Amino acid sequence: MSTITAPTPGLLRQYLVLTKPRVTQLAVFCAVIGMFLATPTLPDMQKVVAGTIGIWMLAAAAFAINCLIEQEVDSRMVRTARRGTARGTISTAQVLSLSGLLGGLGMLLLYTLVNPLTMWLTFATFVGYAVIYTVILKPRTPQNIVIGGLSGAMPPALGWAAVADSVPAEAWLLVLIIFIWTPPHFWALALYRSHDYAKAGLPMLPVTHGQQFTRLHILLYSFALLATTVLPYPVGMSGWLYLVSALVLGAIFISYAWRLYRAYSDELSRKLFRFSILYLSLLFAALLADHWLIAGH
Repeated sequence: MSTITAPTPGLLRQYLVLTKPRVTQLAVFCAVIGMFLATPTLPDMQKVVAGTIGIWMLAAAAFAINCLIEQEVDSRMVRTARRGTARGTISTAQVLSLSGLLGGLGMLLLYTLVNPLTMWLTFATFVGYAVIYTVILKPRTPQNIVIGGLSGAMPPALGWAAVADSVPAEAWLLVLIIFIWTPPHFWALALYRSHDYAKAGLPMLPVTHGQQFTRLHILLYSFALLATTVLPYPVGMSGWLYLVSALVLGAIFISYAWRLYRAYSDELSRKLFRFSILYLSLLFAALLADHWLIAGH
């Protein structure tokens, strides 16, 4: 019996997949929120546009390097097996050329049209994700997503730096929120993909410590997330609109985590994962709306 193989996408499509566009979009969105929160007035739109494009370029370059490094691992996982690097339909030289071009242009754009601080912070984030997380942490420890989550939490600080040329405590508070959000977000995915990760040989928490242990940690992190997300209100960074939004969104997040802890199902884990993405988008959107409409800026 002959097997039917999926057709190979065009080169541009394969390049796009390597940049993980959906993940990149969320990161860039958080960076843009940081830009608009960094000033009481409208920010310099040239810096907003240049900063957005530059941060996107370096994020895309980091994701491409991630796919290159993990091509063997990706080939053993259903979720990632169709990437060009995993299928062998795109070469190492092509990926390095893509990443070098995007990363080089992104750094040049940030240095010349934004400021050197943003360029160096974004480059450090690139190294943190593409090298420290992908090469060192991910294959060695089940706490990979906790420790390595700092690089993924950096976009608000990058956006803030782009507009203000500084990274004050308020920007790091936004980084902290994403840092605490990342483990329960990713562990929800890891739960219903645990067989994939086990097959790939990656020490994700559900693989090394089991489903029940992971579900407990998701629940504990969801409470920590709620506590962290209300901090902008007492420090004077937001008003009641954001506070109410954070409490409502946090309660929904905890509800999902509690249900998952009590009675696991792949479908519920998928729902929590999908909601976690919506949660972060709505939370940051509420913070921006509060900044302009309620807080008197």
